[in-house]
Amino acid sequence: MIRVLIVDDDPLVSESLKIILDSEDDIEVVAALSSGAEAVDCASREKPDVTVMDIRMDGMNGLTAAERILANDPGAKIIFLTTFLDDEYINRALKLGARGYIIKQDAAALATGVRAVNDGQSVFGGKIVDRLPDLLNRKEKFDYEEFGITDKERQLIELVADGLSNKEIAEKMFLSDGTVRNLMSSVLAKLDLRDRTQLACFYYQKIRV
Repeated sequence: MIRVLIVDDDPLVSESLKIILDSEDDIEVVAALSSGAEAVDCASREKPDVTVMDIRMDGMNGLTAAERILANDPGAKIIFLTTFLDDEYINRALKLGARGYIIKQDAAALATGVRAVNDGQSVFGGKIVDRLPDLLNRKEKFDYEEFGITDKERQLIELVADGLSNKEIAEKMFLSDGTVRNLMSSVLAKLDLRDRTQLACFYYQKIRV
């Protein structure tokens, strides 16, 4: 029996996925959760064979949750199931070590994907496969030094882009909340940006290109 964890912040989606997978004789859904934080805890506790997770979720997003799950268990098998056919999401999912990236419109084929990933294969839709050569060879071209960005500020930028809150960044970087706020203010001033949303957009438009 393949034990599957489902994570999606839309209850209708998670329940639909649970029904689809539970109808298969060889698949058992161990939990259907609504947040990345819950996924990290449950994955550590239940050790599912495959985790099927959305990317955009309130609070901790799927990419951050996957990073933490894989840090705790490098052998974890994660499939991202999302509505977004976004190059940057695909690229980050690949670099994290995701085993699959499926568009929600193709959810009917999810059970087949789960079996394939459980057997050690990777599963990506045709449109995604066409993009893989370019995505895997992307490199950062942004010159941080030109803007006077320090190593700590660079790390903060990347964590903001990953969707982490100031509190989560403070924990990740072993800094106080006040220091994180000061770093954020410094970065915004150096890049002439208004807020963290603009900073995240700047990262994907100017840095990860």
